[in-house]
Amino acid sequence: MKQFTSKELRNTWKEFYKERGHVDVGAVSLVSDGSTGVMFNVAGMQPLMPYLLGKTHPMGTRLCNVQGCVRTNDIDSVGDRSHVTFFEMMGSWSLGDYFKEDRCKWSYELLTDVFGFDSDHLAATVFAGDENAPRDEEGAQCRIQSGFKPENIYYLPAEDNWWGLEYGPCGPDSEMFYIADVPDCGPDCGPGCSCGKYTELGNDVFMQYEKHKDGHLTPLAKKNVDTGWGLERILAFLNGTKDVYRTDLFTSVISFIEKASGETYDKDPVKTRSMRVLSDHLRTSVMLMGDEARLVPANGGPGYVLRRLIRRAVRHGRLLGLKTDDLLKIACIFIDDVYKEAYPGLVSNREFVIGELRKEIDRFSSTIENGMKEFVKILDKNTSSSDKCIAGKDAFYLYDTFGFPLELTIEMAEEKGLSVDEDGFSKAMEEQKQKARDGASFSIRSAEDDSLFDGLDESVTTVFSGYEKIEDTGKIVAIATDKLVDTVTAGSDCIIVTDNTPFYATMGGQKGDFGVISGNGEFVVNDTIKLPGGRVGHVGTVKTGSFKTNDTVTLSVDKDNRTRTCMNHSATHLLQKALQTVLGDGVKQQGSYQDGERTRFDFSFDRAMTHEEILKTEDIVNAKIMEDLEVKTSVMSIEEAKKTGAMALFGEKYGDEVRVVGMGDFSKELCGGTHVTSTGKIHSFKILSESGIAAGVRRIEGITGTSVLEYYRKLEADLCDAAATVKATPATLSDRLSKMNAEIKSLGSELESLRSKMAKDSVGDMDSKVCDVKGLSLIATAVPSADMNALRDLADQMKEKYPKGVFILCSENDGKVNLVVMASDGAIEAGAHAGNLIKKLAPMVGGGGGGRPNMAQAGGKDPSGIDAMLAGSAAILAEML
Repeated sequence: MKQFTSKELRNTWKEFYKERGHVDVGAVSLVSDGSTGVMFNVAGMQPLMPYLLGKTHPMGTRLCNVQGCVRTNDIDSVGDRSHVTFFEMMGSWSLGDYFKEDRCKWSYELLTDVFGFDSDHLAATVFAGDENAPRDEEGAQCRIQSGFKPENIYYLPAEDNWWGLEYGPCGPDSEMFYIADVPDCGPDCGPGCSCGKYTELGNDVFMQYEKHKDGHLTPLAKKNVDTGWGLERILAFLNGTKDVYRTDLFTSVISFIEKASGETYDKDPVKTRSMRVLSDHLRTSVMLMGDEARLVPANGGPGYVLRRLIRRAVRHGRLLGLKTDDLLKIACIFIDDVYKEAYPGLVSNREFVIGELRKEIDRFSSTIENGMKEFVKILDKNTSSSDKCIAGKDAFYLYDTFGFPLELTIEMAEEKGLSVDEDGFSKAMEEQKQKARDGASFSIRSAEDDSLFDGLDESVTTVFSGYEKIEDTGKIVAIATDKLVDTVTAGSDCIIVTDNTPFYATMGGQKGDFGVISGNGEFVVNDTIKLPGGRVGHVGTVKTGSFKTNDTVTLSVDKDNRTRTCMNHSATHLLQKALQTVLGDGVKQQGSYQDGERTRFDFSFDRAMTHEEILKTEDIVNAKIMEDLEVKTSVMSIEEAKKTGAMALFGEKYGDEVRVVGMGDFSKELCGGTHVTSTGKIHSFKILSESGIAAGVRRIEGITGTSVLEYYRKLEADLCDAAATVKATPATLSDRLSKMNAEIKSLGSELESLRSKMAKDSVGDMDSKVCDVKGLSLIATAVPSADMNALRDLADQMKEKYPKGVFILCSENDGKVNLVVMASDGAIEAGAHAGNLIKKLAPMVGGGGGGRPNMAQAGGKDPSGIDAMLAGSAAILAEML
């Protein structure tokens, strides 16, 4: 066998297939587009699924790449020698091109000519056949013809050597194995055996059948091949180890952890496991945050998985004695060393990755200490009651209060020999959600109840006519209150579903329309929601008359609200492009909301915008409004849309056909919402606020049209009121306020001087208040109506006169106590400590505080304790000396 670095292995794979007519299609984001129902790309073939199922790939019929993947279903196994959550899959594909003969030949050439395996140590498995499909003799013969020895071909059942979905393309697969020079473990020893003699190297999937819904198979006209080899596993094997953490993907990180922790890898099983978990989880976290999706930790979806990985890494880092900076250095090693060339996007996103990682580590670190204390209390409770299962409500308390993912609690419990009531946790979670639902509106509760319309035939759907009309006719096809009903009368809250509607349902960030449905009465529509099965629900109240299914009705959208909503939505498109112009292409939409009152836009950015950046963004939007750009909507395939450069919301699931909204040559986005016909109809745009709502996510709120005019009118009225208050005009207000501030500052200085003098005068003769405490001069006295500044100034004056003195000064102000303690250098040398002294004095006046040896201050809530505190201060000081 030949040895390879990870870089050499990636390049070798791609060059091998390029020489055989394949095109490197490159890697896609780790975060799935949602089309396959999973959060992450979990296999190299996943992004190519549409083409394996029949679509024509624009780059040809022979493809290859190295695709990053994330799998966390076996995260609890991470910590052994082989399991990882991020891995790279080396893949190649034939889309109706070559088949088994070429595939088997090239796999053998790769194994022997490139990687240096000899045929005596190679084995392959093929499909053994069953009642649905015949034995794959063709595959076996192709393996033998390529160079595999007949005695090393094994026939295995469908559970080992068949690939397919519920229905659609499917077929046999053939795995390749390395045979170690060790005896068989028994008569049934072979590929798939757990004894370790056979190590899987790669897999070729031959999609040659179509499975129909009734279960029978028919041959495919165009047969496909999907080949996948795991880079980490092959890299380790080629370099003579079964430990992926001993490959160059991890060695520099493991070496750093050893130096930072003082531990030795592979010496102590517990410490070694923590090293592996820490290395793997930080690697995956870096990859997810540095990916084109720029994922950030969150409480749901892919962001929750990221949060779980980081927090698990923090815990194992703490077990090794590592600090935050150590964890960030590990991340930098992955970015600047390990993956610098293979994933250049990590380098360009370096600042973002490190910044977000630090925020999440700090966020968890701020609660983990208290959370661990609570966990210990829970352990003690279970130990005292001999209960081996942590209650679900306790696990939920750790999650809800301290941010402990359930999986982290389970892991810690297992380390102590306990389990966690996961059902109880889910119940506690559901109870909290139910409380939120109980306080929600009728429309929200109805939208969340997917089962409400289960009884309807699948053919009952709604056609949306609202792109062209705001009034239309339709037939009522369903009515629901808390169940499906045929008739509703005046006063009823319900949902009416029609076969046709101009009402836009809430989705894509745009709030649903409201208006009126009229027929044999009047139904006021307060909200419009999207329902399962392609239906639109009009949520509201029957004001007069009655409505029943099959009634033909007139549906009228509130024109003014729709117009203002369109203005706000179109302005949001201009805003996103303007932000990218001002802040850079790294700005990505994270969410949005538009209704008739305002627009709200959330975007990825790691700091607050400056005032200048906000003004520049606002100016760009208004300039494009003034240009009166045509707003043009086109319907096209998702592939065509991507070719036009249209922006899409990352992670959003789109259909085969999408609407592309273009505003001149300035903005182009995939969007299903409603818009103005030209940007001039927006009239004007104003940013009201810019703020942070989550780690790495900013929010802008803005208004358009007449709302901008109303905003400035109110601003003008407030300005006039403020000017009148200080006897000025709006034009002279700034000068007037400057003069007033100068006067206030001057008066404040005079007041401070007077207070300081009054405080000094109130003390009177200092010498008469001095008390000797073991050779130190102690002055402990109350000063009437003095603030902290006055007390500190007075104590400073005393220090100049008494080089070996301790000064305890307090004052009552509005029912509260100000307390200052100072110690001169000579007193400190004798053992006095102002900070320690105040810790004992402050509780006597209902307060707390601390400070340095020479100065400390505190506040209190109980003035009645002042006399006792001053009287006891000498004894407290004496104990300290």
